[in-house]
Amino acid sequence: MFQTELIKKCKNNDRKAQLHLYRQYCEGMFIVANRFLKHTEDAEDAMQEAFINAFQKIDQFKAEVSFGAWLKKIVIHKSLDKLRAKQNYYLTIDEAHLEIVADEDSWETSDETTLEEVKNEIENLPEKYRIVVMLFLLEGYDHQEISEILNISTTASRTQLLRGKKKLQQALKKRNYGTGY
Repeated sequence: MFQTELIKKCKNNDRKAQLHLYRQYCEGMFIVANRFLKHTEDAEDAMQEAFINAFQKIDQFKAEVSFGAWLKKIVIHKSLDKLRAKQNYYLTIDEAHLEIVADEDSWETSDETTLEEVKNEIENLPEKYRIVVMLFLLEGYDHQEISEILNISTTASRTQLLRGKKKLQQALKKRNYGTGY
């Protein structure tokens, strides 16, 4: 069954079509949620809530992006909601103290640095940097989208990304210290 047919049936509340879409996307959406939440049950809950929300609001899906991209944004929102509920996650950012930063992608890592090492070091970043770095580097969102998702300014997004990437670079240098870096 074609995706457009499935979505049309879902808009008519067809449970079989919803189940088909769920099965098609659940594994990938769980991975996205788990990247943020780091806890299987929380990730499953966020994913389930995202699907429920998506099916309740499927009339709002206008196919401007793929269904997967639309659903992924909902999953990320639900994951961040769970993080906020667990702790006072976001510190208030005094934007007057934020500097406008240039995107500098001119840093290098050792040739021996693996993708797994980079992902592990991203996990060790402070929360406010980790989320922005993940959204930008792993999920592919731009600063405007990140600012909307996190309800921060694009300047805050850029600043947090730059600071997060600097911390990431320092951690990778420290990890590879003595390997000819």
